[in-house]
Amino acid sequence: LIEIGAGGGSIAALDSLDLLAVGPRSAGAVPGPACYAGGGEDPTVTDADLLRGYLSPERFLGGRMRLDRALAERAVGRLAARLGLDTMAAAAGIGRVVDNNMATAARVHIAEAGTDPQRYRMVAFGGAGPVHAYELARLLDLREVMFPRGAGVASAIGMLVAPRSVEFTRSLIAEIGRLDWSSVRAILGDLAGQGRAVLHEGGVTDEEISFETSADMRYAGQGFEVTVPLDGTVLEAADAASLHRAFDARYRERYGRGLGEMAVELVSWRVRAVAPPSVAEVRLAEQGAGGDARIERRPAWFAEIGGFVETPVYARAQLTPGTRIDGPALIEEAESTAVVGPSGHIIVDAFGNLIMHLDERTDQ
Repeated sequence: LIEIGAGGGSIAALDSLDLLAVGPRSAGAVPGPACYAGGGEDPTVTDADLLRGYLSPERFLGGRMRLDRALAERAVGRLAARLGLDTMAAAAGIGRVVDNNMATAARVHIAEAGTDPQRYRMVAFGGAGPVHAYELARLLDLREVMFPRGAGVASAIGMLVAPRSVEFTRSLIAEIGRLDWSSVRAILGDLAGQGRAVLHEGGVTDEEISFETSADMRYAGQGFEVTVPLDGTVLEAADAASLHRAFDARYRERYGRGLGEMAVELVSWRVRAVAPPSVAEVRLAEQGAGGDARIERRPAWFAEIGGFVETPVYARAQLTPGTRIDGPALIEEAESTAVVGPSGHIIVDAFGNLIMHLDERTDQ
């Protein structure tokens, strides 16, 4: 994962060059964006999204919280005055800056990994992720975005169903051929003991715990390491040749080539203690029985149009598998809103996920 200083609470302000910047400062949940009416006065991404028509003031968080549009206008308006823009132009600018921040970080990550983004689909989750996924996909020239069920609380669901685990790391820099295997075994035993102790505190028994061992390795002289999973036979046999082959396979998998018999260094050892998840299954609410899922129509702002367009709003819970919705459209659920722009359309798959397909861009 890569962390980007941009989210719904990220604050928009002028930088040292009097240019519009978003983040890394955040209003957080308290006091929160100005539109939360919790005392926050700084303009945030959420304020801009509200002004652009993406969020419903009455149905935010499934209607449990009301957003104050007037406070958002006031906060963004102050920034707009400093920029010499009208309020809506400033709100659009905030959205454009935060989308480009995310796209830039994604491009760097993709380049460092040496992968082709066209091989993948984007998965949008979190409260603000589905709101910005469409424009982000356009910036990255991606054709497909997936909005999973429960997108707004995907991290919480993941925490519930993920294995309980803890990982400890210890440095031991040495060439593979010069490893002190007795020191290695002592380190691994100590790391496993630390992991076991942490899981015990969470009520996990020894019978539930398993261990995964890996090593951070690199060719001698390199500045970055590759984490290589290891099985017990390599460690028990103190087999340096097998360790070298495991690294070479992992390196080729990541970079598409190896460096032959060049010396390999081991930088650190990792032990991950793992136990079964605390929740075996999460059952999401059943999808709706079909019918007209439209809630209303409201103006929403889209960059490719350069202004507002009357946009239908749908209740996600009422959409059934096979449903197709052409953009522009807004699809609301309790924790988030999926924004579908004019060049996209949504199809609901058999599992209730929303799959957004984007037309090929003609404005590049």
